[in-house]
This record gives sequence, structure tokens and C-alpha cells, in this order.
Amino acid sequence: MTDLPPPFTTLAAAHRVDAVIDHSEFLAFAERADSPEEALAHLAALRTRYPDATHHCWAYRIGAAYRFGDDGEPGGTAGAPILRAIEGQGVDHVMVVVVRYYGGVKLGTGGLVRAYGGVAAECLRTAPRLDVRPRRTLQVSVPFDHLSGLYHLLGTWDAARGEETYTGAGVTLPVEVYPEDVEAFQAALRDATRGSAVVEEEE
Repeated sequence: MTDLPPPFTTLAAAHRVDAVIDHSEFLAFAERADSPEEALAHLAALRTRYPDATHHCWAYRIGAAYRFGDDGEPGGTAGAPILRAIEGQGVDHVMVVVVRYYGGVKLGTGGLVRAYGGVAAECLRTAPRLDVRPRRTLQVSVPFDHLSGLYHLLGTWDAARGEETYTGAGVTLPVEVYPEDVEAFQAALRDATRGSAVVEEEE
């Protein structure tokens, strides 16, 4: 049995916050990303949507993986503060891009750090969040006459079911349950089907 990844908090939906700081316009975009490729696809989309912006600075954190980019701003003044904002807000599997339109006033190193880090933190702070708890997958087989009992249990245990496969003896389907519920779910399923259910846990 393989170990499941730990639970984490991410974004429930994409979010945006705008700010004007010393005549420069900062547009912060935060979105869930479950792979580096997905994170960089968000960046590419924003570069396409705002091609005339002065800078597209960004950072992502996906488990132990992280990257950031200053896109022409002085080193350490944009991407790193955005990454610190992600870590400070306690979210994971997240990509943040801050698009800047230069307004003619130089902010200086400290000003840039505060601007990029501040707007990124505000975007994440106000974004809707989602707690992700990994589940274990069980392959469940039940006779046809116990199918309704299985469906009732799925609702009771907040389980997710996959595509059903019909056999001569009944129905087989993958069922995802939280790790702490596996044993109790199996016991309840045995009771509901008078011991006729077959359960195999996927590796």
C-alpha cells in the first residue's frame, strides 16, 4: 500500500486583485495548479491576454516543487516576494502571476518587494479556499440485489464512485474513501450486503 500525499489547502477558484501603487498598475492573478506545466500554462495565458504589460512576474508552489521569475525586474524584487506570499498564506498547488504596467515612477528595490509581495498576499488572502484530503481507492463488487445498499453507504460515508462495470454476478466499481474511513466502510458494506461484497484496495 503506497503512502498518500498529505492534505493541503489550495484555491477553490481563480482570483484576481488589482492595485495602483505610485502610478504603476499591478494585476495579481492566483489560480490552482497541480503540476509545473499547468502553472506555466497559466503564465502563458496571461502573457497572451496582457501582451503590452511591462512585466509578468510569477511564482508557484506545488508540494516540494517551486519556481519564480522576475521578468526583467531587479533580481529578488518580484518573484521571490510572490513566493513568500504563497508560503505565508499557507496555500499549496498554487500559481500567482502579477502583471505590472509601469506608471513612470521608480519604486526602488524595497518598494518593488512590498508592491509585488503585498498584492500577491492580498490576492491569496481574499481568494476562496479548498481543503484537499487524498482518498484511498477501493474496488468494490456487489451482487445486483445489494446495489441500492451500496449506493446508500456511499452517501453516508461521503465516498466518490467511479464508472460501473457490469458482470454476470453483479456490479464492480471503484470507490474513493478517506483513509481513516476504510475499515469502517468495509465493515458497514459487509453488513449491508450480508457478507457478499468483495473489496480490494488499490496499491
